[in-house]
Amino acid sequence: RANTPQKKFSRKKVRKKHPYTSKSIVIEIFCIADDFCAEYENEIRNHQLQAGDITKRRNRKTQMSQSEIIAVMVCFHCGTFHNFKNYYLFYICKHMKSYFPNAVSYNRFVELQPRVIVPFMLLLKLFGFGECTGITYVDSTPIKVCHNKRIHSNKVFRDLAQRGKSTMGWFFGFKLHLVCNEKGELLNFSLTKGNVDDRNPDVINVLTKDLFGKLYADKGYISTKLFEMLFDQGVHLVTGIRSNMKNSLMSFRDKILLRKRSVIESINDELKNICQIEHSRHRSTHNFIMNIIAALVAYCFFPKKPSIKFEVEKSSQLTIWG
Repeated sequence: RANTPQKKFSRKKVRKKHPYTSKSIVIEIFCIADDFCAEYENEIRNHQLQAGDITKRRNRKTQMSQSEIIAVMVCFHCGTFHNFKNYYLFYICKHMKSYFPNAVSYNRFVELQPRVIVPFMLLLKLFGFGECTGITYVDSTPIKVCHNKRIHSNKVFRDLAQRGKSTMGWFFGFKLHLVCNEKGELLNFSLTKGNVDDRNPDVINVLTKDLFGKLYADKGYISTKLFEMLFDQGVHLVTGIRSNMKNSLMSFRDKILLRKRSVIESINDELKNICQIEHSRHRSTHNFIMNIIAALVAYCFFPKKPSIKFEVEKSSQLTIWG
């Protein structure tokens, strides 16, 4: 028994890879971004005003292309990293060097981020958003920029962010308003200050610009004026009632779909816990906007989204939802 070799068990913890950070996903994101940037540059070149012979402008391309910058930022929000600096230095510049051979320094990459904000927004608008199916959900989530104890010492968002109150208490920052369908696809978004009401007509007009059918919301959207305004636009607002309100008739279908508001709440949870849309390490407002846009684009590339599975069986007697 003493001469028998003993097995050695290693206690090293193997870190599981996130399903959205595989190399195939990186290649897919880069190909979509590269094709879109090529068409975008051609359109800009065709509609650009030609300067005279006297004034000469430099049009030299950067070492890292716009498609590479977009792919790096989207892949960060698809993975398990919480710090972008560590992700760029120890993952992109080392392990992904073959995919990004022209990677610049971290400081230079931060300087190049605001240059792709316009194609980033167009990419989100054209390829990220889904189509309205007649069943939509609306909700808002707070985006904190710092802890409440450090509000007076915050300099980056001193003139932009405001104090607001949500179901989780007071916060200092912004509000992200989202609209999605029953498939979990984003339809539109709006970013406002933290003290803006969810029933603000300007915000609602932006979110419901191309919507039709039923719009399901929580009790924070209860408003007679808002209901009438949306009804004139062809959108039926469906909300719950408070304890001090009179009961109103509601169809069985609306009651079931109103209970499925967890779809948009799950989207907010994934944006904060997976895409890292909220953190307190921002050093400029441009990078704050880029972080939100990149997180929304990354969510649109998720192969699995929270959705509602139901079947409609129509007959001459009744309609069954299950």
